Amino acid sequence: MALIVHLKTVTDLRGKGDRIAKVAFRGLSFYTRVLENCEDEAQFDETFRWPTASNIDGNEMLEIQVFNYSKVFTNRLIGTFGMVLQQVVEDGQLDIADTLIDDNNSSIRTCVSIGIKYQAMDGTVGVWNESEFLENPNQRAEHEATFHFETDSLLSGSGASQSIIGKKTFERFGKGVFSGMKLGKTRHSKDDHKKGHGDEPAVLETEDLDRKAMRLGGGLDPDTISLASVTAVTTNVSNKRSKPDIKMEPSAGRPQDYQVSITIIEARQLVGLNMDPVVCVEIGDDKKYTSMKESTNCPYYNEYFVFDFHVSPDVMFDKIVKLSVIHSKNLLRSGTLVGMFKLDIGTIYSQPEHQFYHKWAIICDPGDITAGMKGYVKCDIAVVGKGDNIKTPHKSNETDEDEIEGNLLLPEGVPSERQWARYYVKIYRAEGLPKMNTSIMANMKKAFIGENKDLVDPYVQVLFAGQKGKTSVQKNTYEPTWNEQIIFTEMFPPLCTRIKVQIRDSDKVNEVAIGTHFVDLRKIANDGDKGFLPTFGPSWVNMYGSTRNYTLMDEHQDLNEGLGEGVSFRARLLISISMEILDTTSTEIMSSTEVQVETIQQISDLATGKMEEFFIFGAFLEATMLDRRIGDKPVNFEVTIGNYGNQIDGISKPAIHRKRGGGDGAEEESELLQNSSEDEVDDDGDLVPVSCTPPMKPVITDRNYFHLPYFEKKPCTYIKSWWQDQRRRLYNANIMDKIADKLEEGLNDVQEILKTEKPHPERRLRGVLEELSSGCNRFVSLANKDQNAAGRTKLDRERLKSCIREMENMAQQAKTIRTQVKKNTLKDKLKQVHTFLHKLRFMADEPQHSIPEIFIWMICNNKRIAYARIQSKDILYSIVDEETGKDCGKVKTVFLKLPGKRGFGPAGWTVQSKIEVYLWLGLNKQRKDFLSGLPSGYEENKAVKGPGMQSFPPISLTYIKKQLFQLRVHMYQARSLCAADSSGLSDPFARVFFSTQSQCTEVLQETLCPTWDQLLVFDNIELYGEAQELRDDPPIVVIEIYDQDTVGKAEYIGRTFSKPVVKMAEEEYGPPRFPPQLEYYQIYRGNSTAGDLLAAFELLQIPPSGKHNLPPIDGPTDSDRGPILPVPKGIRPVLSKYRIEILFWGLRDLKRVNLAQVDRPRVDIECAGKGVQSALIQNYKKNPNFSILVKYFEVDLPENELLHPPLNIRVVDCRAFGRYTLVGSHAVGSLRKFIYRPPDNKVQNWTNAGDININMETEIPVKKIETVVKLDANSDAVVKVDANEDEKSKKKKKKGEEIEEEEPDESMLDWWSKYFASIETLMEQLRQQEAAAAEAEEKEDMEIAAEGMKQSKSKDKAKAQEKEKKKKQLEMVEKKEKVKIDELRIYDKELEAEFGNFEDWLHTFNLYRGKIGDDDDSSTEEERIVGRFKGSVCVYKIPLADDIAREAGYEPTFGMFQGIPSNDLVNVLVRVYVVRATELHPADINGKADPYIVIKLGKTEIKDKENYISKQLNPVFGKSFDIEATFPMESMLTVAIYDWDLVGTDDLIGETKLDLENRYYSKHRATCGIAQQYSIHGYNIWRDPVKPTQMLTKLCKEGKVDGPHFGPGGRVKVANRVFTGPTEIEDENGLKKETDEHLSLIVLQHWEGIPRVGCKLIPEHVETRPLLNPEKPGIEQGRIEMFVDMFPKDMPAPGAAIDIAPRKPKKYELRVIVWNTDEVILEDDDYFTGEKSSDIFVRGWLKGQQEDKQDTDVHYHSLTGEGNFNWRFVYPFDYLMAEEKIVISKKESMFSWDETEYKIPARLTLQVWDADHFSADDFLGAIELDLNRFARGAKTAKLCSIEMATDESAFPTVSIFKQKRLKGWWPFVARNENDEMELTGKVEAELHLLTAEEAEKSPAGLARNEPDPLEKPNRPDTSFIWFMNPLKSIRYFIWHNYRWLILKILAIVLLLLLLGLFLYSMPGYLVKKILGA
Repeated sequence: MALIVHLKTVTDLRGKGDRIAKVAFRGLSFYTRVLENCEDEAQFDETFRWPTASNIDGNEMLEIQVFNYSKVFTNRLIGTFGMVLQQVVEDGQLDIADTLIDDNNSSIRTCVSIGIKYQAMDGTVGVWNESEFLENPNQRAEHEATFHFETDSLLSGSGASQSIIGKKTFERFGKGVFSGMKLGKTRHSKDDHKKGHGDEPAVLETEDLDRKAMRLGGGLDPDTISLASVTAVTTNVSNKRSKPDIKMEPSAGRPQDYQVSITIIEARQLVGLNMDPVVCVEIGDDKKYTSMKESTNCPYYNEYFVFDFHVSPDVMFDKIVKLSVIHSKNLLRSGTLVGMFKLDIGTIYSQPEHQFYHKWAIICDPGDITAGMKGYVKCDIAVVGKGDNIKTPHKSNETDEDEIEGNLLLPEGVPSERQWARYYVKIYRAEGLPKMNTSIMANMKKAFIGENKDLVDPYVQVLFAGQKGKTSVQKNTYEPTWNEQIIFTEMFPPLCTRIKVQIRDSDKVNEVAIGTHFVDLRKIANDGDKGFLPTFGPSWVNMYGSTRNYTLMDEHQDLNEGLGEGVSFRARLLISISMEILDTTSTEIMSSTEVQVETIQQISDLATGKMEEFFIFGAFLEATMLDRRIGDKPVNFEVTIGNYGNQIDGISKPAIHRKRGGGDGAEEESELLQNSSEDEVDDDGDLVPVSCTPPMKPVITDRNYFHLPYFEKKPCTYIKSWWQDQRRRLYNANIMDKIADKLEEGLNDVQEILKTEKPHPERRLRGVLEELSSGCNRFVSLANKDQNAAGRTKLDRERLKSCIREMENMAQQAKTIRTQVKKNTLKDKLKQVHTFLHKLRFMADEPQHSIPEIFIWMICNNKRIAYARIQSKDILYSIVDEETGKDCGKVKTVFLKLPGKRGFGPAGWTVQSKIEVYLWLGLNKQRKDFLSGLPSGYEENKAVKGPGMQSFPPISLTYIKKQLFQLRVHMYQARSLCAADSSGLSDPFARVFFSTQSQCTEVLQETLCPTWDQLLVFDNIELYGEAQELRDDPPIVVIEIYDQDTVGKAEYIGRTFSKPVVKMAEEEYGPPRFPPQLEYYQIYRGNSTAGDLLAAFELLQIPPSGKHNLPPIDGPTDSDRGPILPVPKGIRPVLSKYRIEILFWGLRDLKRVNLAQVDRPRVDIECAGKGVQSALIQNYKKNPNFSILVKYFEVDLPENELLHPPLNIRVVDCRAFGRYTLVGSHAVGSLRKFIYRPPDNKVQNWTNAGDININMETEIPVKKIETVVKLDANSDAVVKVDANEDEKSKKKKKKGEEIEEEEPDESMLDWWSKYFASIETLMEQLRQQEAAAAEAEEKEDMEIAAEGMKQSKSKDKAKAQEKEKKKKQLEMVEKKEKVKIDELRIYDKELEAEFGNFEDWLHTFNLYRGKIGDDDDSSTEEERIVGRFKGSVCVYKIPLADDIAREAGYEPTFGMFQGIPSNDLVNVLVRVYVVRATELHPADINGKADPYIVIKLGKTEIKDKENYISKQLNPVFGKSFDIEATFPMESMLTVAIYDWDLVGTDDLIGETKLDLENRYYSKHRATCGIAQQYSIHGYNIWRDPVKPTQMLTKLCKEGKVDGPHFGPGGRVKVANRVFTGPTEIEDENGLKKETDEHLSLIVLQHWEGIPRVGCKLIPEHVETRPLLNPEKPGIEQGRIEMFVDMFPKDMPAPGAAIDIAPRKPKKYELRVIVWNTDEVILEDDDYFTGEKSSDIFVRGWLKGQQEDKQDTDVHYHSLTGEGNFNWRFVYPFDYLMAEEKIVISKKESMFSWDETEYKIPARLTLQVWDADHFSADDFLGAIELDLNRFARGAKTAKLCSIEMATDESAFPTVSIFKQKRLKGWWPFVARNENDEMELTGKVEAELHLLTAEEAEKSPAGLARNEPDPLEKPNRPDTSFIWFMNPLKSIRYFIWHNYRWLILKILAIVLLLLLLGLFLYSMPGYLVKKILGA
C-alpha cells in the first residue's frame, strides 16, 4: 500500500553550505530538513512514505534533487537522481547508491545513497507487516475478504496491471540508462525539464521561505511556497490542521436592488396576414405593453421599459422574461397570441456587460409546437445590479444588424436553430420528512381520539421555464412514494437554466414548502462536441432548510423555499431528469406545451447504489469565543448527518430485512451489509450513537466571550449511518477541489508578488502551471476507476468522460501556456489561468448528491443557538490521498453562525462560537485509522459496555501530554479601519484571543489608522499534544478590532486570524525564523474587507527550566506609556528620515456640523505621530482657499514603502473661545503615489542630443485607406494639402455618402455633421478593436490547437464567414468616396475617467463623517461625505540631491510644488452644451418621460422647463447655457434631467456633477477642447478666444521649454522636436493668407510628446456621463452627452456659442405611381362557373398606417392576375438625413396634453388586396421597401422574382434619396399555411422623391387628378360586363369555356329524347299492329 524511501546520505559535495533535498514521486514532493554548514557529506537520514492507491507501474519514476539552500536567493540545484521503479516493483526492496546528473545531463561526482521499500496492494510484492494493517490479528481472516473487495472495486488495481518495461521506455530517457548496476536510473533530456536559469523558482523574501516552508525544514516545493497571501493562515504546511474560513456572513439571500431595462425596437416576419401586433413584456407578475401598430407584419416600436426589483440574487436570477407578440389586442379583448420567447434573468446577467444589445429574439407559439417559427423581435435587454455599470455601445445607424441570423438573442454557443423537446422530471419517492403538525384539527383529533398518524400530506411541485407541474398528494406519510413523471415541453437548449423541485405540504389553510432543491441544467448537460443532453439520476437529492422542530410561525420558512443557506436537513427526494428532442413533423405529437403528469414504474432499490454503513466521528478539542449573550446555561454540541443523530426526530439505524422502523425511518430498508454472511457477528452491532457532547457550563474569557473548560478531557461524538455508496462522486470532486485549491493559492501568490513588486512573478506562475498540469494528469489516472459500480447513472458516466476530457485539455493548455509565460505576457496569461480556476470549480460541483452535509449545532438550554454546515466530501476518507476530503482527519477551526435571517448584518459579524473540531467520515469497515489525524498524546475513554467489548469508539479523549507556551503578539498598527463613531472616526483597540485567553491593546482615540506599537504577552498557555506536532501546527490566533464607546459596549469593527511562528524549547532564537517579521493581515467584517493589520505572532515553548530561559523582552523604554510594552527592536521596522510636503489649496462643499455652518476651518495633517496645520481660513463663505499654500514636516518612516503608515487629513472648525469641532476626516491609505523619486540623470541626457524630426505622416492616428478625393475648386474651403488633412479626408464615415450627395456645400455642413461623422469613426474604431481582438484570440487558439487541441469545425467556419463579411463591409466602405468632415472626439465615458480625474497636480480628498452602515453599501459611503479638501502631498527622503534646488527659477517656499498657479479668486464664463440624453429611466405611468434640463452652479440655477420634450426617453436637446461663476466658491456644476409633470412637482430622473475647478487648473487644459483643424469661418470655426500660437507660446513659457521657433517651409521647433505642416489659410472670400496657426495646432495635438512637460491636451469632444439618482444609489438612470467650455473673464471674450440645435427634419414628398400588377393570386370563385378571379386594388403607406394609407381604385374581375391602375399616391414627410428616420408628431391618444415626436425608419409599404362587397377585403401580399436601401426594381415582370423580397442582399440596392426617381417591378409576398414565403403577385411602380420646394414648383395630383393627370387604364371589357350586359357576359363565360360540354350534353339529350319517344309510342304501335292486323 505504500512506497517508502529512506534517503541516507549525499557524499562528495563541493564547497561548504546549507543543503536541502527534495524527493518526488507521482507529483507529490517532500523536502528534507535543511542541513546547515555541511561540507562534503550531507547526512539526511530521513524517511518518506507515499501511500499508493493503485499499484506502481514499472515505468513510474522516482526523482531526488539536491540543492544548495539559500535564505535570500533561489535554491541552486546541485544535481538530480532519477530512477525507473522496475526493479523495486519486482523485488519489493532495494538499497542503492549512485551519482547525480547535473543540468547538462552529464554525471557529476556527487553521490546519493537510498533505500527503497515497496508494498503492493494485492500482496504480490513485499511482505505485509500484520500489525501495520489490522488492529487485531485475530480478525485477519474476515478483514482480508473485505479488504480485497474494497480495493478491487474502488481502485481496480491488481497484480496483472503491472506491465513489463519494453525497450521503448528506456529510449525515452536518453543515454546512460543502463550504466553499471544503475537500475533504470534516468536522466532528463535537456528539453524535458528546462531547469536552467530561465525557470528557477521565484525568489521569495527570506521571511516567507523561512516561516512557511521551513517549518519541517520543508514541506513544499519552493515553486509552491505561498506568501501571506490572504492571511498567514491560508498557507497550511502540515497535515494536522485545515484552514478556517474567513468570511462569516451568508451572502446569499440578502435582497439587493436590480433594474431590468428592455427596449423593444421592432419585429419582423411575423406570421399572419395583415395583423395589428402588440409586444407584451412580462417579468414575473409585471406586464408592460408596447403601443399597437396597425396592419403590418414588421412593426417598428423603439419603446423602452424598465422594471425595478428589490430581491435576493437567487430569486432575481430565476425570474423569467417573457416577450410575447399579441395580435389585435384592445380594451375589450385580450387579443390572440402569435408567439412568445422566454429566457431567465440569470442568462442575461451572465452575458458580457450583463446585456444583449440589438439582438433578435425568435418567437414561437407554445400552443402549437409543430408550427415552427412565428417571427422575430429585435430588442435590447440589460440587467443592472448595484454598482454594475452598463456600457452601451454607441447608438448609431447600424446596417449590419438588420441581418437577423447573425444577431439572434441567444447566449454564446447556443445554436440558432433551437428544437422543441420534452423534459421528463420523474419523482419516485421521498424520505426523512420532518414532522409538520400544521393542521390544528389534526392535533385536536389526536387529543380526543388518540389517532397517531403522520401529520404531513406531501406533494412535489416542479417549476421550469415559467411553468409549474405538481404530483398527486400522498396523505399522512413521512415516506411518500409517488412514482410519477412531470413532462414539460420547451425549446432546447432552454434559456432558463434552473429547474426548481420542491416538496410541499398540502393543507387547506396554508401550504408550506418542506424543502427546495434547484437543478442547474448547465451542470447536468454539456454542449461541447462530445457533449450530452441533460440527464440526471435516478439519484437522491438532499434538501436543507429550517430546523426540524416544528413551530406554527417558522421564522426560517424562507430557507425551505430555497432562499439562503439551509440550517438543517429536511428530506431526501429520489428523482431523475431526462429529455428527448421532438420530431415536430411526426403526426402523433401533442402539439401543445401544457405540463402533463403521468404515472411511471417503481424503481429498484439498487438503482441508486448499494447501501453501505458509514461511520462519522467527531472530537471537540476546544470551544472558545462563545457569545456572552447566550447566558451561562450549560452548552453542548450536536453533530448530525441526515436524520441520524438529530435529537428531535433522529433515528439510529434503518430497519433490517424490509420492515420499516418506527419513528421517522429516514433510510431505505436494506440489509446492513450485503456481503456479510449470516453467522458473522457485526462487531459493534449494538453501537449506541453518541451525537451530542455532554452539557457543560461556560467559563468567562472576557467581557464579550465565554469558553468551555474542556482542558485535557475532549468530548467525542460518533454516529453510524446508512447511505447508498456513491463515494466516487465525492472522490472525483475532492481531487478537482484540491487541484483548484492549489491553483488558487498559487495565483494568490502571483498576485501578492505583483502587489508587493517582488521579482519574478512569471517564474511562480510557471510553477503554478506545472503543478496544474501534473494535477490534471493525476486526475485522469485516478478517476478512471470503478466504472461499473451499482448506482452509476448516465450522468456519472458522461460527466466523468467530459471531466477527463477537460482535464487532459487543461493539462495540455497549461503546458502550452507555461512556455508562453514571459514578463510581458504575464497579465494575459494570469487571466487565462483564472478561467481554468473557474472551470475547475464548476466541474467539481457535483449535481447528484450522495451523503448529506453534516451540521454541527450549538445547543444551550435546549435552544438551538448557532450552527456550522460542513460538506460531507470535505471530511470523507479514502485510501488514496488525493481523494480524501481536505478536512478529513484534521483539526479544523470552525466558526458557528446564527441561522437564517438572524445572521444578516451586524448580528452575523460576531462569532457565536469558535470550535476546534476533528472530524472523520468513511465506510464503517475502513474505520481503523479514524483517530490517526488527532494531535497525539491522548488516552481513549470508552463507554463501558461489558467484558471484551473494546472496539468502541471513544466517548472522550484524555490528553496526558501537554506543553507550556508563551505567546507574544506584536501589534504594530492597523490601517483603513471602518468609521464606527458619528465623527467619522473610531477609537480602536484590538482584542487578541488564543486558546482560552484573551488580551486587549490600549485604546487610541479618534483615528482610523491606529499605531499601537504594543507587545502583548500571553503566559502559561497549555496546549495538548506532541511538541513536534504543535510546532508544525499551532492553533490560530484570532484578532478582533473594536471601537471603544464611552457608554455602552464596544462596537465591533472587524476580525482577522493568523498562525503564530513556533519555537520549541531546544531551538535557537535566531534567524532565519526569528525574530518574526511584521506582516499584513486583511481584516474582514461580514463579507467585506475592513482594513489591514500589521502584526507578528510568536509562540515560544517554555522550557522545563522555567521562563527565564526565554529570549528577554526589552522593558518599556518610554516610561510615560506605563506598563505597556512596545514592539521589540528586531521586529519593528527600520526607520529613516522623510520630509512630507503638503500643498494646501482649499476646502469645498463643507456641510453643516451640528446645524451650524462651518465658518473658520483649518486642516490638520498627521502622519506617524508628527504633523502640520494649515493656515486658518478666515471666512469660508467669502474665500474657501488657503492663504499659505505649502507647508512641510519631517517624520521617521519605515524604509520599506509597503509599511508606510497612512496619512490622516482632518478638517476642524475653529469656534469662539478656543473651541473647535471636527468637520470630517480622510485617511490616505497608501503614500506610494505621492512619493517623489528624483529623475534619473542618465535618462535626461538624450534630450540634449540634437533635434528629433517628427514626421507628421506617421503620427496621425487615423485609418489609412488609399482613396483619391476629388474636390471641386469651390467645394470645401478648408482643403489643405498637408498630410494630416489628407489623412482625415480619407476617414471612412458612412454619413459622408449622403452628405456628399446632399450637402456638397460647406454652408450645408453644421456641428451635427461633425458629430455624426465622429460617431461613425468611433463605431469604426470599435469594430477594428473587435476584429483585432478576435484575430488575437484566433492566433492564441491556433497556438493552443497546434499543441494538439482540436477546435470545432463549425465554429471555425462561422468565424471565417464572419471575417469574410467584415472584410466585405470594409471593402464596401473603401469603395465609397467620402467628403471630408472635421471631427471631434466622442468619449463614451466621463472626461474625468479618461484623464485621471484631472488630478495631475491638484488632488481631491473626500472628507467623511458619520458611521459606516451595517451594509457593505456604497450608498452609505456617499452619504458620509461632508466636503472635499483640495491639495496634494509629496513625500521624499532627506537630504535631497543638491541639483534640484539649483534649477533656474526654483522657489524654495513652494518646495516640490514648483510652477503652480495662484489660488486667488477667478471669474469664469462657463458654457454648458447639452447634446442629448439616452435611455432615461421612465418617470411616468405610461413608461415614458417628459425630460427637461436643469443646470446648477453655485447659487445660479437655470431651469429649461418650457422646452421640455414630450414623451421621450432618448431626447435630443441640442442646447447651450452660459453661466458666470467665481472659482473657488462656485466650482461644482450639476446638470440634471427632470421629468415635467402637468400636475404635482417635477421628478428628478438623474443628475451628474462636474468639478470645474480641477478642469480649469489641469495641465490637460480642459477649459476648451482643441479642434482638429484651425479655420476662421464655417461650421468648424475656432471657438477659443486664444489662438493656437498664443496657446503654444504660453505653454512653452510656463513649462520653461525652448520655443516655439517657426522656420521656413512650414516647420516649427519646440524643445528639440521639429514639426511640419501647412502654412496657409483661406478666409470666407477664398483669399489665402500665411499663418502659423496650423503648425501650432499640430504641436498642441502632439504636446504629450514634448519631453518633461508634455501631457495630452484635451481635444474638441463630447463626453458621455451617467445620470444618477440619490434615491437609487449606484444604478444608472440614463446617460447624457455634453461638453463644457470655460473662459476666464480677464482674457478676450469668446465668440457666440456654437449652434448645436437639433437638426430640423427636411420636408420631402414621395410620389408613387402604381402602373400595373401582374400574376396576382386569384382569390374569388365565380358563383356560376367556379372560375378563379380577383378584384385587385393596391394600398400603400409610408408613415404610421392610419394617417396616410392610400388605395388605388379596384380592378374588378381580373382573371389572369393582371391589373391596370395608373394611380398616383402622394406622401409628404419630414426626414432626418443623418439618422435616416422619418419624424412624425402626433398626439398619442385623445387624452394627451401635447404632441409626441416619433422617429421611424423610412419604409414604404405596398400591399395588394382583393376587394369584397359584403365581407372584409382579403389580404393577398405585400412588399416593404426601405427607402435608404432596397433592391432595384426588375426591368420586366418576368425578371421580377421572390428573392427580391426574401434575399435582398443578393441584389444591388439603391437609395431613393440618391436616385430620386426609379421605376421597376417588385414582388408581393405572403406566407402560406406552411409558413413559407410565397410569391403572391408583382407590381410595376414608379417612385419619385422631391424636396418640398421642388414639389411646390411642379405639383402633381392624387390618383389620376389634375395637375399632371395620368391617363385612364385600358382595362379589358370583362371587368365591367356584369353591369352592362349580363346575357352577353353569360354567353361569353359559358360558351367560351364549356362549348364542347354543352354540345355533348345536347347530343345526349336528343338521343335520350328519341329513346323516350320510342319507348312511349312503342306499345301503341304494337297494339295497333296486332289489332289492326
